Amino acid sequence: MIKVNVEIDYKSWQIKIKNPKKYFNQKLKKISNTFKPFKKKNITFTILLTNDSKIKELNKKFRKKNKPTDVLSFPYFYPKDLKLLKEKRIYIGDIAVSFKAILQKSQKKNFLIEFDKVWIHGLLHLVGYNHVKNKDYNVMAKEEKRILSLV
Repeated sequence: MIKVNVEIDYKSWQIKIKNPKKYFNQKLKKISNTFKPFKKKNITFTILLTNDSKIKELNKKFRKKNKPTDVLSFPYFYPKDLKLLKEKRIYIGDIAVSFKAILQKSQKKNFLIEFDKVWIHGLLHLVGYNHVKNKDYNVMAKEEKRILSLV
């Protein structure tokens, strides 16, 4: 089972998603049993629904990039360590998502569809996926599509 702590520090999120905790619980219920890293474990992560200025601040502090981005992931474990864990309850890390970035991406599409793409991308980073090499990008993109088809 996957659980999420939802933190909101930018009120515009609640205009687009009335009850973010309920929204995530519905989505996570659909993917919990089909996602290998989460089988037979109680996984928890936190998502911060924020704005461009906060995500820019985080990006500068942790990645040395002085610009906003759509999503940041802060894994609690290195991927190889996560696979070795025997505990049944695991906190895997934090995700931050920028409202403005999602709003801009969704100009031609649905806001919630774009939001789902971004937070799922962040979640995959928490469990060890990356897109540094083309091969890794293709593996991650395939998993993103699979999860998006479930939610």
